[in-house]
Amino acid sequence: MPHPVIAKGNVAVITGGASGIGLAAAMALARAGMKVCIVDVDEARLAEAATKLSSVTAATDVMTSVVDVSRAESVTELERAVGARFGGTDILMNNAGIQPGSTLFAEPDNWQRIIGVNMWGIINGSRVFAPGMIARGKAGLIINTGSKQGITTPPGDPAYNVSKAGVKAFTEALQHELRNTKDCHITAHLLIPGFVFTGLTAKGRTEKPAGAWTAEQTVDFMLARLEAGDFYILCPDNDVPRALDEKRMLWAAGDIVENRPPLSRWHPNYAEPFAKFVKGG
Repeated sequence: MPHPVIAKGNVAVITGGASGIGLAAAMALARAGMKVCIVDVDEARLAEAATKLSSVTAATDVMTSVVDVSRAESVTELERAVGARFGGTDILMNNAGIQPGSTLFAEPDNWQRIIGVNMWGIINGSRVFAPGMIARGKAGLIINTGSKQGITTPPGDPAYNVSKAGVKAFTEALQHELRNTKDCHITAHLLIPGFVFTGLTAKGRTEKPAGAWTAEQTVDFMLARLEAGDFYILCPDNDVPRALDEKRMLWAAGDIVENRPPLSRWHPNYAEPFAKFVKGG
């Protein structure tokens, strides 16, 4: 049985919904009979996505909206528009994300864009939609798309890591707030994808690497874990066992506890201790 909120006639709003994980989620929820609003900044891709959605549900149950989620006023207008069209929101999936690359001392515009979309987009969506979702008195879900990089913070793209670490911290705080709000039936969940082959990760490749999941696989896993009641929806990879993911995350937390250098996993003095830790020694 699916999560009870995933029900015919209920309403889902999905940012970054014109492609990738967002579109795969929209298709799955539409097939379940939900009304779906997909949100993106690319009007042409939204139109293409709406056509795909209309192949599995009535066109009247599909809404599209061009929104820059980094702008709170635009998200506020989106929430009003969804209410006017469908009567309210039962599932909010804050999924919009970008990864143009970043370095510490260059590309200030990329830092602003990445944090604006990846982190502020999720903060804006949650803060704007949650009060109305709570007030309806119904069960509902807020799903925020994070990343393993927000937990293990590997070197190479610091702005992306910062944004996704912020998403983790914010979503944890959001769930704490929701569960301590009187008469609130909304729960928050942190989706932590692995290597998913989408436009964001393709980087010029046209064929899915063997180690990557499809967006559809990721959504299927997410739906199963929502049904199970998970807050942390940690997706495995085809070529990385879950146990290894867990070891990497435990090692990252251990940097603080053991007072090791930051990002010690990539420090030459810690290559051997990390390998031993992974093997369970």
